[in-house]
Amino acid sequence: MTHGTISAGARTRTGEAALPGAWQLGMARGGIEVRTFFRDKMAVAFIFGLPPILLVLLGSIFGSQAAAQGVTVGQLFTAGMIAGGLMSTSFQYLAITIATERENGMLKRLFGTPMPRTAYFAGKVVQVLVCALAETILLIAVGMLFYHLRLPTEPSKWWTFAWVFLLGTAACSLLGIAASSVPRSAASATPVITLPFTVLNFISGVYVPFTAVPEWMRVVASFFPLKWMAQGMRSVFLPEQAAALEPADSWEHGLTALVLLAWIAAGLVLCVKTFRWQSRG
Repeated sequence: MTHGTISAGARTRTGEAALPGAWQLGMARGGIEVRTFFRDKMAVAFIFGLPPILLVLLGSIFGSQAAAQGVTVGQLFTAGMIAGGLMSTSFQYLAITIATERENGMLKRLFGTPMPRTAYFAGKVVQVLVCALAETILLIAVGMLFYHLRLPTEPSKWWTFAWVFLLGTAACSLLGIAASSVPRSAASATPVITLPFTVLNFISGVYVPFTAVPEWMRVVASFFPLKWMAQGMRSVFLPEQAAALEPADSWEHGLTALVLLAWIAAGLVLCVKTFRWQSRG
């Protein structure tokens, strides 16, 4: 027994170094994903440029109008656009990118390597979190500069921001991974994914104040995470009296968390059922 233990220890000391674990590989993969993203100038311009530009355009048209006492439409747009930016950097970007990587054979090559499958998804999570945080900071800066958006001072509001950010990003990321299997080709990925994303932005209170959305559209939007993400962000960056602008006359934090958690669970199931490592034959 002692001889075998010593021999095993010797082999450990003199043999090849142990392979890194899934966590280390995931972080390393995350670094690759972040660098790859920022090297793609078109993707960077689209992801980081479009939401602030839309915010400035919409805010310039409607921003000076009062939505409630002490709240302008520009501030409403900023809070909603933060939620839209989170969905853009998670759902939209992941769905289009993974569909492209599947068609060009990258996923198939990665599947054939010793890298744990979880490391690939961990890398995507790191990239999404970095981009989502950067997008959020950019939109907050635009809102403060042009629309007098005020940062919350209460710790409870920052706690709300944290869980809405994390739960919303997680739900949209999982849905983006699942939706990547819908387009039949990389060329069709952008229109197939962008269409529902754009529709949800209009009916969820991102591009249009939620009070201006027809009631039946509000009902449809309430089944999807973006509406609740936008409502959660409004509760963070707008004063309490702005809750009167919501259909329930309150921020409904409990229901928001429940809906986002339900979409995380649904997204996990959809990913397991639909994700493919190679294109359809």
